[in-house]
Amino acid sequence: MDRLTSKNGRITAFRAGTGPDLVVLHSLLTDYAAFAHVLPELAAGRRVTLVNLPGFHGSAAVEATPAAYVGWLGEALDAFGVGGSVNLLGNGFGGTLALAFALDHPESVGRLILCDVAAGFPEAGKQAFRVMAEKVAESGMGAIADIAARRVYHDAYIAAHPAAIAERRDVLLRVDPAAFQAACKLLVGIDLLPRCAGLRVPTHVIFGELDQATPPALNRTIAERIPGATLTMLPGCGHCPPLEAPAAFLAAVAALLPAPNSG
Repeated sequence: MDRLTSKNGRITAFRAGTGPDLVVLHSLLTDYAAFAHVLPELAAGRRVTLVNLPGFHGSAAVEATPAAYVGWLGEALDAFGVGGSVNLLGNGFGGTLALAFALDHPESVGRLILCDVAAGFPEAGKQAFRVMAEKVAESGMGAIADIAARRVYHDAYIAAHPAAIAERRDVLLRVDPAAFQAACKLLVGIDLLPRCAGLRVPTHVIFGELDQATPPALNRTIAERIPGATLTMLPGCGHCPPLEAPAAFLAAVAALLPAPNSG
């Protein structure tokens, strides 16, 4: 896996493989390493670019607006030579960003895979982001490790893997607090659902049955609104299938993406 940095130094990514492009955007509560166990399979016959969200691994923060984040993703695609009609996969916040980009630039997206994603949040979900932002402002990124772990994983997984909370803390401590707060602010205000009925990009929604961060109903609503969208539930899985159920995640993605040699 190679590390990439844009010429202006403001965007970083990791890349593996050769072939048709697949761009992957991670969740706000994980990082590119969430895809480490599935990368060899994803990159078999494809060029996979794992873009680091603003505030992660050297990617600079951006303004807390949908336009700024969509512009940032467009800049990232240009910076790393990803052109044409790209296959775009996003988990969590990365998926919300991927959806926003597809809505603004449908001509640039050949296929959209949304993994445990919300187009907008009910008040309870918005409050969770407000609380996390406040805790980070008061006590730093480590203060939300427990919250983050319980949003990424379901309770039974954490009980079986008690190191999960420490793992989330290690990831979060490397994140720019200002960028994290900006993303939380964006997620409180965003509402992409009214625009979904007009999207004509082939779209597939994958979600974990036990997702607590973007519950199943939010994923189903996206699939219901986007014409022709497909919906796949992963049983017994939480918010981040590449981490928690890599085999099931890979099987679902393989069924949705064009064969690697088909372009």
